[in-house]
Amino acid sequence: MIVKMLHRKGLRSEHMYTAAFASIGLTVVSWVGSLKYEPRGGVDRADRWGIFVGEWAPTFFALGLALAHYEREDAIQEARRSEVPSDLSSL
Repeated sequence: MIVKMLHRKGLRSEHMYTAAFASIGLTVVSWVGSLKYEPRGGVDRADRWGIFVGEWAPTFFALGLALAHYEREDAIQEARRSEVPSDLSSL
């Protein structure tokens, strides 16, 4: 599962949310930059750049939500494991 692998690699939901907000800002920067530095392309080319980068934000938000859910479930399982007595001879 991709979410489990991302979590094992050290990525957390906060990282994905940060990337999503950064990509929103990068969308505006790429649109303005394309208008300014590629005047021959015009607004159409700037729009394409903005849309291309803008498509990243929902993906990062979705991964952030998936990681948040995984982190919550992982915390619940960890809490359950700590409740189980380690010495079964007391039973």
